[in-house]
Amino acid sequence: MSERRAFLDRSVGETRGVVTIDDRPERLLIRRDGDDPRTSLGARLVARVASVESALATAFLDLGGAEAILPFRPDQRPIRGASVEVEIRAEARRGKLPIARLVGPGEGEPRLLAPPPTLEEALRSYVRDGDIEDGRLAREVADEAEAEVLEVLHPLPGGGVLAIEPTRALTAIDVDLGERKGADAKRVARQANLAALATAARLLRLKGLGGIVVLDLVGRGHDGNALLAAARTAFGPDNPGVAIGAVGRFGTMELSLPRRVQPLAERLCTESGALTPRTVAQRLVRLLETEGASNPGARLEGRCAPEVAIEASPLVRKLGERLGARFNIVSEPTAAREFVEVRAI
Repeated sequence: MSERRAFLDRSVGETRGVVTIDDRPERLLIRRDGDDPRTSLGARLVARVASVESALATAFLDLGGAEAILPFRPDQRPIRGASVEVEIRAEARRGKLPIARLVGPGEGEPRLLAPPPTLEEALRSYVRDGDIEDGRLAREVADEAEAEVLEVLHPLPGGGVLAIEPTRALTAIDVDLGERKGADAKRVARQANLAALATAARLLRLKGLGGIVVLDLVGRGHDGNALLAAARTAFGPDNPGVAIGAVGRFGTMELSLPRRVQPLAERLCTESGALTPRTVAQRLVRLLETEGASNPGARLEGRCAPEVAIEASPLVRKLGERLGARFNIVSEPTAAREFVEVRAI
């Protein structure tokens, strides 16, 4: 039976929660100072109906400085200008507003009624038994999870490679046998495809990806019933809302997965795929924090690119309030954005 564990890594400006399954990261949750709680999964609000698009069965909501959309059934068509109580059921993603569900009529001006679950509460919803682990191990696990989120190629148990590439329309997954060996080619392909389904389910949860997924299986003459059963098991934790199609004539399996959280790559990277200055700044602050805790008397200097220094400076001031005013940020004009270095001074 699979074992799930929960980890919580607290740092200045950012807290990361991780769920692992059999010691592999399955979910990564990130909260940063400055996040808007009104648009986070699970937040409950009073909103004003700003406009109604009947042809699309969608209303646009004013959350009081933020926006969301509200899909509705014909018998639930909201009235423009009305107050409604809603809950955020899908976070914003690049180019898309968050999606709300109707709770009932609301009263008063747009406002937050109940914040989203804390990271501890969210972790408990996935791992009900055992303690939530923190400290150095939690940081190592969170770093590993963050690195895996950003990878495209992922090794399969027993050999082979899985490639996961999101596009605007769907997420494409390719299964490659790689160095996987065996005398019976059909059996080798079957084992690789079964491993790919389990691995893909874990990685899609980790990366925060949903919507249409197309899995390009390896080999021919697939055992459709066995693959369908394996897919139902692998994607069971994502229910409700999972739909799985049969293996098609071209050897692909299509799935539809619910979208709930912002894709982690969008959280960590720019649209071009480079790490954001804030992401690199958080990495630098964690390095300073770790080194500062290990060497209580040392004065430390963090070196980074100019745009990262802008993001890191206020975080380092907060770190100084916690561990003493012995940290400094140096901007390196010619440094690449991902460059960070910590040294004693």
